[in-house]
Amino acid sequence: MAPLPTPSEQPDDAPEAYVGLDATSAERLARERGWTTVRALPPGSIITMEYLVGRLNFEVKDNTVIRCWKG
Repeated sequence: MAPLPTPSEQPDDAPEAYVGLDATSAERLARERGWTTVRALPPGSIITMEYLVGRLNFEVKDNTVIRCWKG
């Protein structure tokens, strides 16, 4: 029987620290801090609810991050 894969770890980072930043700076900072996937979404976007380790999501309005969450 094959061993279960160990999920990679997420950066020890606080999503609320990105709120208020412009989208480009927020994405650059997230990648520097080790996030493997960064996703910027307009408010009200319809998205799937699958959780992806290492992904950081930004809700962006007028080029400013208004909400941020992991997964």
